[in-house]
Amino acid sequence: MTALWSRTRQSTSDEALIRALYEEHGRALLAYATRLTGDRSAAEDVAQETLIRAWRNPDALTNGKGSVRGWLLTVTRNIVTDRYRAKAARPTEVAESASAPPVQQDHSEAVVDAVVLMDALDQLSPDHRDVLVELYYRGRTVTEAAESLGIPAGTVKSRAHYALKALRERYVKKPGMAAGLREVAA
Repeated sequence: MTALWSRTRQSTSDEALIRALYEEHGRALLAYATRLTGDRSAAEDVAQETLIRAWRNPDALTNGKGSVRGWLLTVTRNIVTDRYRAKAARPTEVAESASAPPVQQDHSEAVVDAVVLMDALDQLSPDHRDVLVELYYRGRTVTEAAESLGIPAGTVKSRAHYALKALRERYVKKPGMAAGLREVAA
């Protein structure tokens, strides 16, 4: 019975110590943590963690070596430093909400665009497809495409015109058309 009474009394005194610490140093801890983190919510978590560590180590507060506030501020700084290092060691996270842009670019849309574009080019005649590949995929000028294909520059322009017209008729009015194809056909 004496051990239970001693633990209850110790728990009550520890709780009173933490309450007193919070009342005396809580605002200073929160202000310091906010300045270090730049985020009020994170600062509240850091201040709470500081008080939890004080509760777990009451001897560090009552041993008379230095000021209590100095110890608390040092613990706060160490917690912020540990969190920063832990965050830097983790891989970058992808944003979960639609309002926040993703941290890393998702290449799936580019893959879908490429598949749709290849399908669209397969629907064209070989002459029209060759002209579009030279002009848009290889980035050649009309003169360079004409030399590469062995046809006059006017023919390159004519085939490009009719190939793009065919793509527009077939794909531009389709809902859900790939963005890359829309750019080429427009």
